[in-house]
Amino acid sequence: MRQTDRHFKFDWITILLFFILAGFGWLNILSASHTGEIIEYFSFTEFYGKQLIFIILSVILIILILSIDTKFYERFSSIIYFASLLSLVGLFIFGKNINGATSWYDLGGMTLQPSEFAKAATALAVAKYVSDLQTDIKLFKHQIRIFAIIVIPAFLILLQKDAGSTLVYGAFFFVLYREGLPKIYLIIGSLLIVLAISALKFGVIITMCITVLLVFGYFFSLKKKPSFFQPVLTLTIALLIAFGVRYTYSTLLPVHQKDRITIWLSLEKDAEKLEKMKKEAAYNLLESEKAISSGGLKGKGFMEGTRTKGKFVPEQHTDYIFTTVGEEWGFIGSFSVVLIFVLLILRILHLAELQKSQFSRIYGYSVGAILFIHFLINIGMVMGLIPTIGIPLPLFSYGGSGLWGFTILVFIFIKLDSNRINEW
Repeated sequence: MRQTDRHFKFDWITILLFFILAGFGWLNILSASHTGEIIEYFSFTEFYGKQLIFIILSVILIILILSIDTKFYERFSSIIYFASLLSLVGLFIFGKNINGATSWYDLGGMTLQPSEFAKAATALAVAKYVSDLQTDIKLFKHQIRIFAIIVIPAFLILLQKDAGSTLVYGAFFFVLYREGLPKIYLIIGSLLIVLAISALKFGVIITMCITVLLVFGYFFSLKKKPSFFQPVLTLTIALLIAFGVRYTYSTLLPVHQKDRITIWLSLEKDAEKLEKMKKEAAYNLLESEKAISSGGLKGKGFMEGTRTKGKFVPEQHTDYIFTTVGEEWGFIGSFSVVLIFVLLILRILHLAELQKSQFSRIYGYSVGAILFIHFLINIGMVMGLIPTIGIPLPLFSYGGSGLWGFTILVFIFIKLDSNRINEW
């Protein structure tokens, strides 16, 4: 193999899966947003026209990413991370408010959402800190610093009232677990989620009674008996969390977010009120479920979805794009989309495990975890399995920032992986 050939060998399976999803996603955006008889492919007044232009620009972006030396991403990862933080901070001064969230820069005719690019920057920063500095992730001082790298951009995004993008940063804890983070963090995180849901569903008193039995049962089952202070401290923290969750739900949450949780957990005891709330607050979800179920096994056919054409689901070309898949392509099409997503994620995780560089491995796992969280939340939201959360389906939902953000995220890893492929 000639020296000049080495730079042109990449994992084409991952690239193929990426473009299959992006291409099929565009077809569904076309169906969901097309209103006239004539299709204007490159019209900047149509969502499908703009998305096609975004895809073409993504190809140029891919060429640029793959042409840059792999050492650049590791060497300048810290600078890229701090630049992304500055772009997030700048939104508080220059940001444009859309649907209640100040998450976009208005560039005159088009908007740019920096939170979509911050995910790749954070992945690079986490990989840099853990690998380049030979960090012992089991040391508490290093855990605090790594958590800070993850939490700072997440907190800035949360302040912009973009809760969906904030949740994505939870993906990094799965990556850190792979690198040796003590499993106690995952256990505590899982218990906190259960405690929060229980406090909302059953109330603080019942939740604390169950918690008391579990905590004292656990501590006194240990061979080495703990001091009385440990279970008492644990119960105190649990009580504060339970009351905090109830208070936040009752007082601090915006009405629309509170209604979504109420519907998801069926917290309203009055059946009539709950049904009325569903019709008002969960209109998107109800129409989404109707559209998906109406597709049956094979679907109604491309651009033949009556509920899609009737615009029953608001903003169907963005977060609810999967409803178009369900209605027009049916169960077979929906299953195929899910399968391709799973194959892409598994392929990335497989390649990550093959990396000889810890930096590349951590970054690869971050890519897989971020894609998985996006995919899981969006599909779960559309099908009513989790509360409605504004989060796009990767490579499917309309938006230049989202598409470019995922393009950067995935193809940086493809470039890093090329070092492994081109070794000889």
